[in-house]
Amino acid sequence: MAADALVELAKRRGFFFGANGAYGGTAGFYTFGPQGAALKRNVEDAWRDRFTIREGNREIEAPTVMPEPVFEASGHLEGFDDMLVECPECGESHRADHLVEAVTEIEDAEALPGEEVAELIADNEIACPSCGTALAGEPVEAFNLMFATDIGPGDAQPGYLRPETAQGIFVEFPRLKEYARGNLPFGITQIGPAYRNEISPRGGLLRLREFTQAELEQFIDPEDDEPPLDRVRDVDVRLYPATEQDAADGEYLETTVGAAVDEGVIGSPWVGYYLGVAQEWYERVGVDLDRFRFRQHLAGERAHYAADCWDAESEVDGDWIEIAGFAYRGDYDLSKHDEHGDDSFTVFKRYDEPKTVERATVDPDMSVLGPEFGGDAAAVADALETLAERDPGAFDGETVTVETGDGDDAEAREVDVDVANFSVEEVTENGEHITPHVVEPSFGVGRTVQTVLAHAYNRDEVDGEERTYLSLEPEVAPQDAAVFPLVTNDDRLTALADEVAADLRAAGLAVAYDDSGSIGRRYRRQDEVGTPFCVTVDRDGVEGDGPDTATLRERDSAAQIRIPVADLAGELTALRGGEPFESVADRYDAVDTDVETAGN
Repeated sequence: MAADALVELAKRRGFFFGANGAYGGTAGFYTFGPQGAALKRNVEDAWRDRFTIREGNREIEAPTVMPEPVFEASGHLEGFDDMLVECPECGESHRADHLVEAVTEIEDAEALPGEEVAELIADNEIACPSCGTALAGEPVEAFNLMFATDIGPGDAQPGYLRPETAQGIFVEFPRLKEYARGNLPFGITQIGPAYRNEISPRGGLLRLREFTQAELEQFIDPEDDEPPLDRVRDVDVRLYPATEQDAADGEYLETTVGAAVDEGVIGSPWVGYYLGVAQEWYERVGVDLDRFRFRQHLAGERAHYAADCWDAESEVDGDWIEIAGFAYRGDYDLSKHDEHGDDSFTVFKRYDEPKTVERATVDPDMSVLGPEFGGDAAAVADALETLAERDPGAFDGETVTVETGDGDDAEAREVDVDVANFSVEEVTENGEHITPHVVEPSFGVGRTVQTVLAHAYNRDEVDGEERTYLSLEPEVAPQDAAVFPLVTNDDRLTALADEVAADLRAAGLAVAYDDSGSIGRRYRRQDEVGTPFCVTVDRDGVEGDGPDTATLRERDSAAQIRIPVADLAGELTALRGGEPFESVADRYDAVDTDVETAGN
């Protein structure tokens, strides 16, 4: 399927289209139309069902604007960059790594140093895609992707639109741990918008400046907590490990989650568990597993804090695109916020039995420190306490030296050990404060939507006529069913069709109503937006002594059955829940008459 065919269908049928078209459009921003908004919402609900409800996690909704100190602590201000190269002729900015990937066999130029990317641009004589000017010799610079803003008027507090939903979870950890009663493991999920000022948005929903993420932050005790790996141990996965990517003849590893964890291919059992859960979920929402893989991050692209990272990737129009990431983030995030914030980002881990340990303490004599160090006396006392915890041996002599201040203001201070009142005491401890580790599955909702549409796009022939249809799973399809009166000049049919549509909606089903054009044309319209079932009210269904009936048509096969109107809501609900159409069809009579080409 060509990408332009999907984009054309998406625009024509109301799935998604470029935003602000009346004002020339704005690159990197898309509007989801009525069909797309419903599909996106259903994908989000399916994710919420699997990763929040079934996993026993809790969901929050944090602000999308956060103050600058949050991103100083997280490292985004310094390291959240892409490689930019600017054309000296037309001034257009481009992702330098993408330009390299387009003309070489390098798949992940993002993992390379900027200097090497600049050399590859020169060596391959890469030109500006906009005007054709050679880019050799132009600098490749780091461009921070965050959108800056001001919080409040006047001397406003600087802030940023969040580039990921995760930080909204991390900064609220001190309160969230209370809701979990301090018990590990526990997980927090969030679905919401994130913002990145992309250098060159492209690929429909694949690279946007505003997009939706669905993320889970799983907080664990790295020493004691193990995932329920047996639930997914036998899930078959296609892996593309870093070792195979580096090999000249590298191949996929077809294995199971359990075997990959046991053999160390997947370094973290927690990451392995979520790869298995994710694969089952992707299949559930309609991703073609023959066009799906998990690719391990190469050393150069893996975040410095991540011990193990894998991406879920799908094939769309011949290219592999990242649709989710799975990272073992260690204690990096909580430690950083613990260091910079004003609250505790640890949890108290209670021992099975109390332990007696030796603890070094100081009780500085402030009547001496005050006159000697003035306003710095409190900082000296704090430094002595920290040193006693870290290096008790430093107090073995007659004096001890500590450092106060940071950077150029740092100053060494010498204190008599007697003044520090250093001692080692035996204390009984019931537990200790630990910093949890974090396992993060992070899903791109828009990318998943585009993958689902691309993998559902089909063409075939029905009654000698070519049709385009989206073979969407009933759970995520924008509409559960469409209701038609076969003709509109019969009041009995239109009245019953109106009643059927109202009853199905009252049962919680999303229903379209269409009485325009031939019945065949109406079927084609619904096929093209992926409506899985159509209900047609015809004369055969209202004539006779029995209960009113209608025909129920299944999208992919175009097969039809006759079903009592009273059964429709229950059967369609079952079909949306995953019951195969064949099972429902076995309970009713097949329809032999062809209504696909009937007139109106």
